[in-house]
Amino acid sequence: MRALFRGVAVAFYRYRRFGSEHVPSRGTVLLLSNHQSHFDPLIIGVATNRRLNFLARETLFHFAPLAWFITSVGSIPIDLKGVGLSGLKETLRRLKRGEAVVLFPEGTRTSDGEVAALQPGFCALARRSKATLVPLAIDGAFEVWPRRRRLPRLGEIHLQFGPAIGPDEVARFDDDALVEVVLARIRACQAEARCRRVGQRGR
Repeated sequence: MRALFRGVAVAFYRYRRFGSEHVPSRGTVLLLSNHQSHFDPLIIGVATNRRLNFLARETLFHFAPLAWFITSVGSIPIDLKGVGLSGLKETLRRLKRGEAVVLFPEGTRTSDGEVAALQPGFCALARRSKATLVPLAIDGAFEVWPRRRRLPRLGEIHLQFGPAIGPDEVARFDDDALVEVVLARIRACQAEARCRRVGQRGR
């Protein structure tokens, strides 16, 4: 599936990814990304050869074919209307097993293509699992499939990974400071991805 979706992304969306060497090849990792469109999990999923886990709203698992697919690619159901404790506990279990989990700490898709304020929930997961944090950002997916549009259009999507933040560095920050550091790095990744994307388009 990774090879199939990577081919589709390159063919139809001129997909490029940069900085994937920042993703550790093994061990506990939290990948923290901006959230531009419904495409984002697929775009991130084909960017690394590691098996990734994603959080997905619980209602998506009510449709059997979709439930089979998102379960097969490592999705964890979470109840967005409630506390979502079962989803968070499963996320922590997978992290403690040394797996990699993708979170969108903005909490929802962007309304304007820019990175919004982050929710601090990832801080507790990072501390309890001693995860390495990898900030990353997608640019171009908002233009392809914004929230107000029912179906996607063609375009160009780039993804940029930033330098990892190890558990020792995480421990030096309180939650407010850690959120600000991660936010700044996600925004820097998006700026770099946008610069590459717009620069290539202008050639």
